[in-house]
Amino acid sequence: MNAFIPGFGPLWLTLELAGITTIILLLICTPLAWWLSRTRFRGKAAIEAVVALPIVLPPTVLGFYLLIAMSPDGVMGGPWMAMTGNTLSFSFIGLVVASCIYSLPYAATAECF
Repeated sequence: MNAFIPGFGPLWLTLELAGITTIILLLICTPLAWWLSRTRFRGKAAIEAVVALPIVLPPTVLGFYLLIAMSPDGVMGGPWMAMTGNTLSFSFIGLVVASCIYSLPYAATAECF
């Protein structure tokens, strides 16, 4: 309903993105955090480093890498374009993917406590 009121489009987009990202991160990060905190294996440090990578990279660098990966010729964007015929970059689904990747380390480490 708020999407139809002039001026509330960006607010509705933000709330929708936050809600979908939260649900996806709860479904992914809860088992990931449990698995990382309860198991011991040889490659655990490498997986923890990959999960923490968005914290280490500056936001502009992470955004640039995601933009390259989601382009129609990119690693994620190419298969997406072949399956759907739409681009992943500059779309709502691209926003959700980027938001989940950016928020993954915060949600995964918060689940450990």
